[in-house]
Amino acid sequence: MIVGLGISALCAFGALIALLGVVAMALPGRPQPWPVHLMRRGSWLAAAAAASIYVLGLFAVLTSEHEFNNGADSVPAPACREGFDPDTVQHLSHHRSSYLPLRFDCVLDDGTAYSSDPNYAWMNWTALLLALSGALLAIGAGYVTELRARKRALIH
Repeated sequence: MIVGLGISALCAFGALIALLGVVAMALPGRPQPWPVHLMRRGSWLAAAAAASIYVLGLFAVLTSEHEFNNGADSVPAPACREGFDPDTVQHLSHHRSSYLPLRFDCVLDDGTAYSSDPNYAWMNWTALLLALSGALLAIGAGYVTELRARKRALIH
């Protein structure tokens, strides 16, 4: 878990650096053409933020998986027992974990499942939306650069 927090913090630090780059575009002396630079820096910001959130969730799933069957009182998985109704816990049969999308589901003996942590939903959606935003910004920056190059070629 410490490694996961460290990697997530490193990604968050990268996002902070990218955010400073985005904010620097509002200051005098910014590079020209500034919209292209702003889109590129925004793309890096979104990518670093998406990586930070995804890695945080990834190591939460890895920790839950590691706690299962690792020592006394580890079956069923502690993530499926802690904070849930004892009657529900009594009917646990196994768990399912996934790294893409992030989830750690607890399966009852009748086949129904429940999530061990509702935070996985917002982590999945936020990481996805940030990654898509970063990709769109990068594609947009490339498009604007190509459009400017074509305009210059027509002028000369």
